[in-house]
Amino acid sequence: MLEVNWEEPFCGEGNNCFRLGTDTEGNAFIALVGQEDRYLTDSREALQQMIRDIKAGKADHLL
Repeated sequence: MLEVNWEEPFCGEGNNCFRLGTDTEGNAFIALVGQEDRYLTDSREALQQMIRDIKAGKADHLL
């Protein structure tokens, strides 16, 4: 089973809360809070850019 180390949740304005995580191989993961078993994974760089955009209010509608 995949072991993901999840960070504390990030919640934007409204109910859009998500968590970021990494595994022991350095892969990056993102999931909605409470649905960590249904995650997205991509390169760390791609997910970091997506998170920067979400925090900047550019992509909040994606969650």
